[in-house]
Amino acid sequence: MWLINQPISEIIAFAITAILAFAYHEFAHAIVADRLGDPTPRDNGRITLNPFPHLSVFGLIMLFLVGFGWAVTPVNPSLLRGNYRRSMAMVAIAGPLANLAMAILWALPIRLGFVEPGFAEIIPTPFQILWSGVRINLLLFAFNLIPIPPLDGFTILQGIVPPDLAYQLDALRQYGSFLLLGVLFLLPMIGINIIGTVVGQVSNLLLPVLTGMV
Repeated sequence: MWLINQPISEIIAFAITAILAFAYHEFAHAIVADRLGDPTPRDNGRITLNPFPHLSVFGLIMLFLVGFGWAVTPVNPSLLRGNYRRSMAMVAIAGPLANLAMAILWALPIRLGFVEPGFAEIIPTPFQILWSGVRINLLLFAFNLIPIPPLDGFTILQGIVPPDLAYQLDALRQYGSFLLLGVLFLLPMIGINIIGTVVGQVSNLLLPVLTGMV
């Protein structure tokens, strides 16, 4: 369990901010799909600010066990208005953009000097929670934009490339889970950490910009 050596306060801060980050990422998918004419998210109770209907229990368990989790929003692409691939790309990009917006909101009190840096062992300080909120949302923002199925970045890519190429890329979806697991776990074993490098660089670039702290 990757959190095992962390102070209790860090685990609590991570749990709070991760639940919100995952939930409102999915809420953003749901609200855009709903606005584009697909009633599926609404029929499944996903047009709500209550975070818990958006979460996957197993996805959260895996997040705490291995540092990689997920949640899913039910969407029926055939019910979306307009061009199928572009509409799906709009639904897809809403999630990462929601994470970026949340990172900015979590960072504002730090940036404006409303909270002082501080650390506690048991009960997290406001700074710990805010800092965790910025970090987890930046990580999800960058991670989900990577163009590998089943990540949002792949759906976005299909929405902007020529139709013939988008159709050819569809073949990769059936191997999406294997590709993602390979990039996440197998490549790092031989020293190739693509996702860690990309996500880390984006996070390290934006973190000081948003918080004003190095």
